[in-house]
Amino acid sequence: MKILKRIGLILVWLAGAIFVFAAANKNDPYLISLRGPGNIVLATVSIVVAVILIRCGYWRRGVAGRTLILLWCLPSLSMLGAHASFEWRKQRVLQADAAQVQSLGRHFIVGYSSFTEVAVLAGKGLIAGIYITKHNVAGSSAARLKDEISALQAKRRAAGLPPLIVAADQEGGIVSHLAPPLTKLPALSTLASLAPDVRAEKAEAFGRIHGHELAALGVTLNLAPVLDLRPELKRNRFDFNTLIGRRAISDDPAVVAEVARAYVSGLEASGVGAAVKHFPGLGRVRADTHHFSADLDTPLDELEASDWIPFRKVLAGSKAQLMIGHVTLTSVDPDRAASHSKLVVDGIIRKKWKYQGVVMTDDLVMGAIYQRDVCTAVVDSLNAGVDLLLVAFDGAQFHRIFTCAMAASAEGKLDAGILSDSEMRLKGAFPAD
Repeated sequence: MKILKRIGLILVWLAGAIFVFAAANKNDPYLISLRGPGNIVLATVSIVVAVILIRCGYWRRGVAGRTLILLWCLPSLSMLGAHASFEWRKQRVLQADAAQVQSLGRHFIVGYSSFTEVAVLAGKGLIAGIYITKHNVAGSSAARLKDEISALQAKRRAAGLPPLIVAADQEGGIVSHLAPPLTKLPALSTLASLAPDVRAEKAEAFGRIHGHELAALGVTLNLAPVLDLRPELKRNRFDFNTLIGRRAISDDPAVVAEVARAYVSGLEASGVGAAVKHFPGLGRVRADTHHFSADLDTPLDELEASDWIPFRKVLAGSKAQLMIGHVTLTSVDPDRAASHSKLVVDGIIRKKWKYQGVVMTDDLVMGAIYQRDVCTAVVDSLNAGVDLLLVAFDGAQFHRIFTCAMAASAEGKLDAGILSDSEMRLKGAFPAD
């Protein structure tokens, strides 16, 4: 019986430590499910346990007993501290000088849960665009989402700001975040085995369907198609979220380029832009960048002769934009992921490939970036010539990420010439009405 009591007491100590950790990190993307009602439950349980411990006489059991009670009081205090820190960053962003925030805001696309909050960001010029996904249409009709997007665009016009970029992730297959209400089409990989003329025709038709439906909502940019080559079977056993083996079109670069180019043509014919992804390629890496850093050790000449063929062909034959993933191209820049490496962005994409279109990052909330040094990544991305920084999965992280850019700007750490060139590219890709 004594052993069971000791085990129970140890579990109470461990649970208290876990509650304190969760409360202190309540704004972390990994704990997004705890927000709102989850925070209330966490605080309530911690207070109830503390009261129970007091009523059971633990306050009279010496230092250990009192420490245990104080441990269970900490979650509520930690939560207040975390909330205060979040609100401080938020107010710092919202109250910043308009000229400064608008010059930086044109580089950010942000996901959101609260329409009211994102409307403030859009109206102040703190963001260049929004990212919409399944939770933005859950419980509401397509007409309501269309009305919300129209309201945001009207707010931009009234403030004399450029039209808002409205991005979505509607690839087809398992990544069909707006279906329903939009049509759920098969993955583009289902077309790879068809005859060349047939697959190109069907791929363009898929692009037109997606483009027509997205444009009807007010979406202007589709973060698709995937140009990564399909990896070898079971190469990455720990790919829990990217699932590139199910999303990649083919392992044949020529087929990927053909299908993707036709799909992009269909999107563009419907007035929706494309952002091809995820350069320098995820097919050869073994780690899921949603959670871990990932290295790509393949020699450049091999990549140029295979993995990069679809990127170069689609970018050269369309108005597509380029999304860069958080993979470290070790032979070029072993110290930074490609998404914020000047050696990759400026050295390869701009100078070697002569690509002068818009380059954007993959989601900065992914573990490969956010759980490391996200501030450094933000500054390095802008100084590398990346035009758009994506904060998609957890839009609440925008305030933290944006304060990184604000601090760098105030300290003179951002390259004015590179930002000016980026602004010109953005104006060319997203002209004012």
